[in-house]
Amino acid sequence: MAEDAAGPGRCLENRTSLALLREQAQEMQLLTEQTAHLSVEMCNVKKVIPHLVEEGLDEQDPCKALPGVEVQQTKQAMSQTSWEDRMQVSDWALKSSGATIDRQRTSKSYEWEDNWLCGVCWFLSAANPPDTILQPDVSPGHCWPFQGSRGQVVIRLPAQIRPTAVTVQHILKASGTISSAPRDFTVSGVDAEGEEETLLGTFMYDEEKEAIQTFPLKNELPRAFQYIKLLIQSNWGNPEYTCIYRVQVHGKRANQN
Repeated sequence: MAEDAAGPGRCLENRTSLALLREQAQEMQLLTEQTAHLSVEMCNVKKVIPHLVEEGLDEQDPCKALPGVEVQQTKQAMSQTSWEDRMQVSDWALKSSGATIDRQRTSKSYEWEDNWLCGVCWFLSAANPPDTILQPDVSPGHCWPFQGSRGQVVIRLPAQIRPTAVTVQHILKASGTISSAPRDFTVSGVDAEGEEETLLGTFMYDEEKEAIQTFPLKNELPRAFQYIKLLIQSNWGNPEYTCIYRVQVHGKRANQN
């Protein structure tokens, strides 16, 4: 009984857990607002797409009175959507396709102390595993957290791949904060034993840009890798932990032209 009475008190003292809960609640609110906004934007784009042709707008296009700037923005949106669709098809870092996490070379998940004493916080007693980043679900809180602002994850791809780009995804940002989002990071190809690494690029995930950001890799040889290492060097200000929502690896099989 004494331990039961002390449990809620100790739970309230767990600032890290409460801070995370507040951040997740804010993220869910922001996500709802952004989803509504994106729905409107998608409807607008769908209305214009059927009337766009290679050389411009058809003469019978009821939207031909649109200003030139809006037409150009619509074409750019179409181009970007097409690019993202192609990149998603070639994602080799999907758990459902056989990608896994090399846990021996991956940072430990962040752990919240004393959460086992808190009945209302039971779901935080164990952090999401690293392979969370290999799955399409990017709902608020469905991320892999690791301690501090510096950590790494090594992804074992289902085949030898010539990587061309990586995509890093966090949640959308509006007027709130995503301080746990990764900031500066590097991508390397590594061998099975981890003795040799090939740097494929140094990048920054920009919290002010889109939630999904794709980074082209330099692979001049080009070489094929089955292990890709993502080294996070900093985040956007959270001193306790960093969250990674999703990582995609794009490229071609080593035996493909």
